[in-house]
Amino acid sequence: MNRHTNRRLGLLAGSALLLVAASPALAQTHSMGGGPAIEPGDPAEPGPTNLGEVIVTATKRETNLQDTPISISVVNSEDLSNRHVQSLIDLADGSVPGLRVATFEARQSALTIGIRGIVPLDANQPAREQGVGVYVDGVYLGRQHGLGSALLDIERVEVLKGPQGTLFGRNTEGGALSLVTRKPSGQFGMRAVAGVGNLESYNSELHIDFPALGDFAFKVDGGIQVQGPVTSNILPGEEGFGQYDRRGLRAQVRWTPTDTFTADLAMDTGLDKNTPFYSQLLNFNPLGRPVVPWNSPTVPSGSIRDLAPIVIVEGEARMTVADIGVPQQWSTDETSGADLHLSWTPTDTLEIRSITAYREVDVDQYDNIAGAHRPPVVGPNANFSRYSLAGLWQHQFSQEFQAVGNLGDRFDYVGGLYYFRETVSDDAATPSTNRWNADGTGYTILDPTPTIRGFRFVDRASTAHSESKAVYGQATWTPAVMDDALHITLGGRYTWDDKDGVLSTVNNAATNFTFESSVDRFDPLVTVAWDVTDQVNVYAKYSTGYRAGGASSRSLTYRSFDPEEVQAYEVGLKSDLFDNRVRLNAAIYAMDREDSQIDFSLVTVVGASTRNTLETINAPGTTKIRGVELEGLFQVTENLRLSAAYAYTDTEIPPTQNPFTGVVQPVFIVFTPPNAANVAADWESSFSGGVFRAHIDASYADATQTFDQTEVKNDSSFIVNGRLALTDMQPTPGGPMVEVALWSRNLLDEAHVYRRDPANRATIGDYGNFNAPRTFGLEVRLSY
Repeated sequence: MNRHTNRRLGLLAGSALLLVAASPALAQTHSMGGGPAIEPGDPAEPGPTNLGEVIVTATKRETNLQDTPISISVVNSEDLSNRHVQSLIDLADGSVPGLRVATFEARQSALTIGIRGIVPLDANQPAREQGVGVYVDGVYLGRQHGLGSALLDIERVEVLKGPQGTLFGRNTEGGALSLVTRKPSGQFGMRAVAGVGNLESYNSELHIDFPALGDFAFKVDGGIQVQGPVTSNILPGEEGFGQYDRRGLRAQVRWTPTDTFTADLAMDTGLDKNTPFYSQLLNFNPLGRPVVPWNSPTVPSGSIRDLAPIVIVEGEARMTVADIGVPQQWSTDETSGADLHLSWTPTDTLEIRSITAYREVDVDQYDNIAGAHRPPVVGPNANFSRYSLAGLWQHQFSQEFQAVGNLGDRFDYVGGLYYFRETVSDDAATPSTNRWNADGTGYTILDPTPTIRGFRFVDRASTAHSESKAVYGQATWTPAVMDDALHITLGGRYTWDDKDGVLSTVNNAATNFTFESSVDRFDPLVTVAWDVTDQVNVYAKYSTGYRAGGASSRSLTYRSFDPEEVQAYEVGLKSDLFDNRVRLNAAIYAMDREDSQIDFSLVTVVGASTRNTLETINAPGTTKIRGVELEGLFQVTENLRLSAAYAYTDTEIPPTQNPFTGVVQPVFIVFTPPNAANVAADWESSFSGGVFRAHIDASYADATQTFDQTEVKNDSSFIVNGRLALTDMQPTPGGPMVEVALWSRNLLDEAHVYRRDPANRATIGDYGNFNAPRTFGLEVRLSY
């Protein structure tokens, strides 16, 4: 580590010691910021210096976070506001150290989400799956696409770490990211938000809770989030890079005809327009090869062509103006869906639920992010600048039935049936849009208006179908021993997965490559938990999970691959200490994964296009993932609250044969730093008839690999966010409550390369993408 990295780690460690000094134990699970109030009768009643209880639904029932023997982090609505989190992409700052979020390539239109070293690199193809399940109100979102959409009135985000193969099912081998929205209350309430910021940004929200009409309650949420380009495009009339325009609308109705029955119907639609981050040339000729002039008619073997005079190499700072102007249109993600939740409580000890959902994603991708910074690397009068044009269309249906209940005071259970079906299609083309002049001092545009579905040279087109059925159950028994302090949980899920697909086009030629897969499996769970005291709990857990197999649509032959499977062992501690002023928890885990899915890519020039061929290979042997996760929360005084979190992750994959070279080589897990940490401080005090709130947080992460097949890493990161707010002000009696806030993300304007691609070192150099710059703004909130 360099001295800057050591200083950053020292700052985080020093802050964390404020928590460590308060207790002999450390912890991994907490609610950052405030949580719901403790219920009467709990060991410590809520007070000005006590931490409130946090309710989670990780076990399909509402439980106290501290009594739930699962490693969970909770980000509540206050935390989201403090960090100005508007989309899941904003959680890429590392505010939850064990959660990793990154763009696929440099595109905001699809997010890679990982937990505990389970981070799929390219899960955005139709026949490929995520390793971390993303859920909204219990509904699984089958694709990476659309995950960057605007968040609409989120009550909390639960980050469930480790395999969730029993209650959440397929493709949750690393964990689950569960988003819980606010529901209609039947009482009038309205909240409005308006804000402006740098980079031509503005945002607005409107949330209306309508008064009940008989047995019906209604709620509507809408939001707009707009930001201008991070890097300007010098081609007139074309979009810049790193900008977005997100709009969303959600409507809910709740029907409660009796005290024992509730029906919740929700419908949503969203439009996420965005452009990718600019890919910069970070260095030139890092291998030190002989360089021939740019206008040389040929390049001898072992040599490299010089750069055109107008191409800029910038590896230290984020470019605010592109050196090459290119055609660039908005990428668009259109998402929509409806879900119906039914709940019937026939007795005091049984609740029967049904969740029915249908969702669609429609993506038009335009990605011309690198100009002359990546292949094709060419000379005079030749074509360059790869425009990745792709479309993806997905629709899914799911149905789940749950029975949640108890038999007396000693036996709680959850049982369920699950069904999921989806169809996904995609296609892609990669034409070159620019042509050099004779001396490299200028260029012309070949096609200023390429289209997704128009006439073009199609690199690939495919369609895949998936169907998954499951039956699951989990029960917790509290035997009459040890003063009822022992709790034993057994669970299991039996799954039937069927998939098939066809790769219908390769390199603009019709093909008929197909694959078909049928897998059934059982995933068990065993947990033993012990209440050491009323305030300290320990647990040990064994669980398994898997990510379904599939086939690569970027392959020339639609090469298929098998599922990957993980066995996980975990011990943890959860504690509320010193009259509930300190919450400290810890988890230590080991995961062994078989048949790890490893991506190998090869970029080639095919005619006027540049093709990225990708083959996915199951690694031999056992992949080992080991880690420690610590989190703590300390209510120092009535006014001051401190929090800290740390995740250590060690990964090792057996060397795997590269299908393009035939060489057995080292491979790596991407976007998984060995060390990641976050510290935060929150201050709250009375001020001139209202409340003054101040928040600051800092997150650090080590450098990581960004491609499975190369050891080259991105940069370490250190991001600081802050917010100052005057809230709970009521300027006029009976008028709205007012909050005025100043916020900043990446307050120190730190710049780091979060994605580095060394695939073209032999022909030009590394290229990559920098994180988002400092953003800041003013926000006003009104509530009735």
